[in-house]
Amino acid sequence: MTLEEQLAQLQNDYAQLEAKAASQAALIAQLIERIQTLEARLSQDSHNSSKPPSSDGFKRSPKKRSLRKSSGKKPGGQPGHEGQALKQSENPDTVIAHLPTTCEKCQTDLTKEAALPHFEPRQVFELPTQLKLHVTEHRTYSKKCPTCQTVTKAKFPQSVKNWVQYGPGFRALAVYLITYQLLPYARVCELLNEIYSESLSPGSLVNMIAECYEQLAEPEKTIKTALTQVKVLHCDETGLYVEGKRHWLHVASTPHLTHYAHHLRRGSKATDEIGILPAFQGAAIHDGWSNYLRYACTHGLCNAHHLRELAFVHEQLKQAWAAEFTTLLVDLKEEVEVARARSETSLSSARLAHFEERYQQLIAQGLAANPPPQGGWPCGKRGKPRQSKPKNLLDRLDKQRHQVLLFAYRFDVPFDNNLAERDIRMVKVQQKVSGCFRSQEGASFFCRIRGYLSTMKKQGENLLVALLDTFCGQPPLPKLLV
Repeated sequence: MTLEEQLAQLQNDYAQLEAKAASQAALIAQLIERIQTLEARLSQDSHNSSKPPSSDGFKRSPKKRSLRKSSGKKPGGQPGHEGQALKQSENPDTVIAHLPTTCEKCQTDLTKEAALPHFEPRQVFELPTQLKLHVTEHRTYSKKCPTCQTVTKAKFPQSVKNWVQYGPGFRALAVYLITYQLLPYARVCELLNEIYSESLSPGSLVNMIAECYEQLAEPEKTIKTALTQVKVLHCDETGLYVEGKRHWLHVASTPHLTHYAHHLRRGSKATDEIGILPAFQGAAIHDGWSNYLRYACTHGLCNAHHLRELAFVHEQLKQAWAAEFTTLLVDLKEEVEVARARSETSLSSARLAHFEERYQQLIAQGLAANPPPQGGWPCGKRGKPRQSKPKNLLDRLDKQRHQVLLFAYRFDVPFDNNLAERDIRMVKVQQKVSGCFRSQEGASFFCRIRGYLSTMKKQGENLLVALLDTFCGQPPLPKLLV
């Protein structure tokens, strides 16, 4: 073999080795990316993602820390707090007099002596000795007319429709236990049987729920109309299982109003049919999902979501800009709260410019720490560019910065969307307690009644009284606190 042939052979071998090394390097890069993805998935919990706290398990992670700063106040009630201690009644139902029988000094008999006028009262609040249902029998009699001899029979009250039925108070209690306290039907039957010795079937409870649902049609319409007119609206959605299939629960709420609706769809088809967002012209606070952004109202993004995502980028990916961005948002939130406490309506232009400058600097640092890989971003199954989590977060913070900082420009806009998340949380609890809804009707019944009760609770009304009036045919309408 000549020298030229040997050289050509060596060059060919080198090219093969170089191609093999490049192939292995690409494979290693893919494996590293896969490992990072799996590690990131395992490291996510409620403090650095949108996963619920119930998914964290029983072991408390040492990395979990609250983003709140200490107020410096001692635990418990603060000075000036009225408190809710048990207070003595001015009109006790029973009075038991305790009289001394002998003198504590000389042992003289005092049984025949009159008691002094002053006394020391102590009261015990207890359940009645016997809990039983109060039965009222309605009797209709007939009378014979002395003129024409016609026999006329009296009519029963409109509310008394059956030979035997439960009264509005009993029905109100049953519906309250199911839709507000979230007890399953069987446990409500068991509880009422234990207390009142009254056998009750789940079918009777279903009829009570259906009756309440029909009575609350007008209050729900009032709530929906009021929500379209508020200045700030909180929106959120979550999965809901109906008839074994995944549906979606949509909530629209304010500090005084709540509306729930379930739908087979998550997107615009559902929100359009619900009808609140299409007519809304104020500021909608949400998690940035694209479906909300299609509506022609002002939009504000939930910064609690951003803080969790920033915690993940800082703790798991070790990117320092994320921690600084967290500090920026928290500092701005505190400055807004201080200004609001001083009855100011906005921050000064100089302070806003200061925060906006810091904001832009941190965006630039984040983009520098997350450059696109050589050859561009890999594509997903549908051909869309698939970026890293930090890059997706940075794009949102950059392109929608006005929506992120809306709480600083408008003091009536909150920092986060926690109100809607709290309103949704108890419906998730209901799913965990009782499982999925067995019918479309059952889900609709629950959404309307629960939304009404949540609204009345926010407005300081007694829920049992509101339900009692509902079963009496006069459901209280919510106050239009917009």
